[in-house]
Amino acid sequence: MGNATPDWEDELECWLKPFLDRLGHKARRRMCPRYIAGLIGPGERKSIQPIAERFAAGDYDQLHHFIADGVWDAAPLESELLVQADRLVGGDDAVLVIDDTAMPKKGERSVGVAAQYASTLGKTANCQTLVSLTLARGEVPVMLALRLFLPENWTSDTARLKRAGVPVEYRTPRSKPEIALAEIDHVMGAGVRFGCVLADAGYGLSAPFRQGLTARGLTWAVGVPRHLKVYPVGVKLIWPVAMRGRPRKRYIPDILSRAAEDMLADAKWQNVSWRNGTKGRLKARFAAVRVRIADGPPQRIKDKGQQHLPGEEAWLIGEHRTSGEKKYYLANLPAATDLRTLAAKIKARWICEQAHQQLKEELGLDHFEGRSWQGLHRHALMTMIAYAFLQHRRLAQAGRKKKNQWTSASAKPAGNTPRNRRPHSSTANSAMPILQTRNP
Repeated sequence: MGNATPDWEDELECWLKPFLDRLGHKARRRMCPRYIAGLIGPGERKSIQPIAERFAAGDYDQLHHFIADGVWDAAPLESELLVQADRLVGGDDAVLVIDDTAMPKKGERSVGVAAQYASTLGKTANCQTLVSLTLARGEVPVMLALRLFLPENWTSDTARLKRAGVPVEYRTPRSKPEIALAEIDHVMGAGVRFGCVLADAGYGLSAPFRQGLTARGLTWAVGVPRHLKVYPVGVKLIWPVAMRGRPRKRYIPDILSRAAEDMLADAKWQNVSWRNGTKGRLKARFAAVRVRIADGPPQRIKDKGQQHLPGEEAWLIGEHRTSGEKKYYLANLPAATDLRTLAAKIKARWICEQAHQQLKEELGLDHFEGRSWQGLHRHALMTMIAYAFLQHRRLAQAGRKKKNQWTSASAKPAGNTPRNRRPHSSTANSAMPILQTRNP
């Protein structure tokens, strides 16, 4: 995106107008741009104290009150973020990526902190975990939601929840997939346009999550563990023959389910490339077969104990990476979908990891030093709004560059450009660099 120009703060204030109109109170309308400018501008730490020193001199108390203690509803700003995100990257060719991101945190007083698996560290650590929704199109991501997951040792401690200011409606235990589905409903209710939901195996292993997406009429592609059970697509339900005793009252499948990795063991694997990376074309070996997912009602089958009956028909996809790592996925894309399209859709999920990294390294998502539910979510909301503004600038700059290149090309004498070639354009579809938005 390049370095921010001297007038970026004026541009920010203008772009923020629909957000500020929803804030109402003049003090909040004054503090909001300063806090977001502090997140975007220079400085190593993006917590309230250093932001106040750089962008709100003498107004630390007001800035702190705005984020941590002020009585105002974040919902209108969250709704405006969805409107702006859809305007920037929404469309039938957009993807909605479900994931979570961990923020290491010391102590035990900060809301949601517990020993839990931190994907960013690759191990269990003391951290907070935020469920995230990212809208992306043409490799341009915009973060839509960041909602804190509360572990069991929090939801079982009413006094602790109250001390951290957790709203009553969020005090009951909710799994990450349940949080994600609730946020998806919010996004859909706002009319945000996207074509496919993507998620890793942490969400894809959940049958209620997959079934919830299907029940909402959504197309999805999710990671699954290698041992997840599936049936051949041609599986049939038959009446079992009773050798003795009463006649059987329930159908059973005519073939047993198999682990995903076993189902693909004899499949035809092909080299597939799906996009250009920083070191050339990205490629791996893929295979895909149609299956029925073993997530129907449980039933005892002969001497095999409880088994899940065949459920929804879907693609089972395998990936063998050049590193030797093997991954497995399920997708309810149409049966006529080709292998390269399946691979490209699955691999589009990487964009959310890049967005998480940028939100932390450039905008200080993990720099918040308060302990309350309200403060953490307001800080996260401000980082998402800042991120959306930077993507707005990025897309605007790419559009101007493209327009200038086409204008220059059309001004050249006819015949200089071969008929079968078009002028090269650098668009917003290129992979996003780490945000560089420092004051000159």
